[in-house]
Amino acid sequence: MDQWGASRSDAADPVAQVRRRLDELLAAGGSTTGPARSSRPGEPDPQRARPAGSGPGGGERSAARSDAEGDPGGDAPAADVEQAREACLRLLAVRARSRAELAQRLSAKGIPVEVADRALDRLADVGLIDDADFARQWVRERHGFSGKGRRVLAQELRRKGVSPEDSVAALESVTADDEYDRATELVRRKLRSLPAGLDRDKAIRRLVGMLARRGYGHSVAYSVVKAEWEALGTDSGEFGDGDAPFE
Repeated sequence: MDQWGASRSDAADPVAQVRRRLDELLAAGGSTTGPARSSRPGEPDPQRARPAGSGPGGGERSAARSDAEGDPGGDAPAADVEQAREACLRLLAVRARSRAELAQRLSAKGIPVEVADRALDRLADVGLIDDADFARQWVRERHGFSGKGRRVLAQELRRKGVSPEDSVAALESVTADDEYDRATELVRRKLRSLPAGLDRDKAIRRLVGMLARRGYGHSVAYSVVKAEWEALGTDSGEFGDGDAPFE
C-alpha cells in the first residue's frame, strides 16, 4: 500500500492499512510529533526513553513527559490530537485528500483549529499528507480516466485547496498533444452514441459542448470535432465557420 491509502481490492481494514503504513514510517525514523528524531531505528530515543525523575531539573522531566504523551508544545491535549489524527487516517484510507480537505472535515466535526493543525502536521511529517503528490495523482487520474481537460482540472484543484504552485506543477504533466488525443477519444466515443439521422449542426454543438464542459478550450474542441466529423465521410460540405456555439 502507498500513501494514497489501501487498495480497493484489499480485504483488510483500510484504516488498519494506513495505521500500518504510519507504523512503518515511524520505525524507519519518522515522527508524528514533528521533525524526525536523530536516533537510529531500534535505538531508544533519548528524549522519549528518559525515565521520570532523571535529568538535571524538573523542566526536563516535564518536557520528556509531554513528548512521550505526544504533545511537545503543550498547546493541544494529546488525546484530542490523537482523535483528530485517527479521523484523518479513516479519510485517507478511502482516498487521497489534500490538507485543506482534511482540515475542512475536521472543522465540520467541531475539532479546534490548533488541534487539527497539530494532527495534520504530524501526518505531513511522515508523508501521509503531501499536496504536491495529491495534485499529480488527481491530474493523472481525472485526465486519464475521466477525460477532464486542463481548465476543469485547475478548477478542481483550486476547490481542493491545493496551492497555485502545486497545481501548475501537476498540470504541466498534461501536454497539448495529450489534450488533443484525449479529446479525440471522447469525440469518437460520443459519435457512436449519437442518434441516427441527427441534424449535423446539432451534432456539432453537442460534441463541441461536451468537450467544453470537460475543460477543453474552443480551439482544441473545434479542431477535434472537425477532424472526426470529416473522417466519417458523411458530409461533403465545409465543417462551418469556426464559431459553432457551445451547449
